[in-house]
Parts: sequence; C-alpha cells; structure tokens
Amino acid sequence: MLELRNITYEVDDNNENKEILKNVSVTIDDHFVAITGPNGGGKSTLAKMMNPNIKVIGVEPAGANCMQVSLKNKKVTTLPMVDTIADGTAVKTPGSKIFPYIQKNLDGIITVEDNELIVCFLDMLENHKMLVENSGLLTVAALKHLNVKGQKVVSILSGGNMDMITFASLVQHGLIARSRIFTVSTLLPDKPGALMNISKIIADLQGNIIKLEHNQFVSINRNSAVELVITLEAFGPEHKQLIINTLAEHGYRPKEKMTTGIYN
Repeated sequence: MLELRNITYEVDDNNENKEILKNVSVTIDDHFVAITGPNGGGKSTLAKMMNPNIKVIGVEPAGANCMQVSLKNKKVTTLPMVDTIADGTAVKTPGSKIFPYIQKNLDGIITVEDNELIVCFLDMLENHKMLVENSGLLTVAALKHLNVKGQKVVSILSGGNMDMITFASLVQHGLIARSRIFTVSTLLPDKPGALMNISKIIADLQGNIIKLEHNQFVSINRNSAVELVITLEAFGPEHKQLIINTLAEHGYRPKEKMTTGIYN
C-alpha cells in the first residue's frame, strides 16, 4: 500500500508561484506506471522508494513494445519497426539511461493492442467527458489484463493532443467496435415498396439508418434480386443482434459486412 498525506505542490510560472496540489491525501493499493516513450524510470523509482512492496506494472502498445523486448533480452534493444496509433509511445529504442531503473523496479509489463485503445478512447470521451490521447490511455486499457476488482488502482492519464481527423476516425472505429454502428447486406426484389418494408422493420426496432447503398447489378434479373447495403446505428451488441435476427425472421437473409466510410 502507498499512502500520501497532505501533499502540496507549487510551480514557478513567470516568477509567480502557482499551487497545483493542496493538502491532497491518497491511499493506493496497486500503482500502475505507463512507460511513455523512453521514460518510466522516475515514477517506478519513486513508488519503490516509498514502498518496496508496491507492484509496478509497465504498459506499452503491442506494436511498439521496445521495453518488453529489451527486458527479455536483458539489454537495450532496437525494434526494426513500430506500428501503433499511440504515437507518443511509438519508439523503437528505450532510453539507455533509465533502462537499469526499469530492470530493477518493474514487476511486469503489459502490451495493449490498438483496438483496445480505440474502445478506451470512446469510453473516456463519452462516459467521463475526457479527451485523452492514445498513449495516455495505455494504463486504462491495461486494467482489463489484470485482476484488480475491489482494489484501489491508479491509472495515470496524460495528454490530449489530437488532430480532428484522428479524433473523427477514433470515434468512428470506437462506435463500430462497440456495435453501435454496423453494416448488413441483403437481397430484395426491385419493386415499389420493398425498401419501405425493410426500413419499417428497422424503424420498429429503433434502429437508425445512416447510409444506404442500392446495387442493381448483382443479378441479371433485377426483379428477382437487388443488393441493399445498410449502415445503421444501434444501442450495442444485443440491439444489433436483435435487428439482424428480426430481418432474418422476415426472410431477408442479412449478412454482416465491414463498416467503412461513415463520414464520406
């Protein structure tokens, strides 16, 4: 356990002291440290100094796990390439000066996939009203890899640097990952009222159509079948499956497809 009492901290801002913390007290059972870029030595050293029994877990993106590889090789190792949306931690080589401290202080290291970061990004934005960049979400994503139920846990969040294109892309992919947006294709006769009939089924189930593609060239006999590709909003996985099952019950034989280009 790590216990801090009545912590007060000031910074010098243009010769003016500004209070950042004032009389803050906190008790922590487990302390999780994100290895951000080439860093991680400072927080882990401080935690171990205050309580040698505290557990320090490093977190890295799976596509840029230079520290994990270096710890396994017992020496600083350079990755041939990195590939992750967590650009703040997309480094090939960990810092050589801090590596001995990481070797000494780290009790384990977790790697997080990009799709886990996307889901965490949407959760923080929608449920907690916080914009956190992908690298800063590593510790939140890591919690799902650990059995910490009922424990006091500190996940360090940092950074909100993100351009609008990346922001829109993450929201879109997060909604898809949570089955809040999905796409199905089905065949239906090219006759008046056919589109209205399937739209009514979806509307009665409170699904919201946001994109339609009508392809008449899937069959020589278009009176027999045309393809309808529907992208729609749902409340989540159960609601999505209800819509798909109901369409199947009405004879539409829906097939789920990869959702792309929502904002195009």
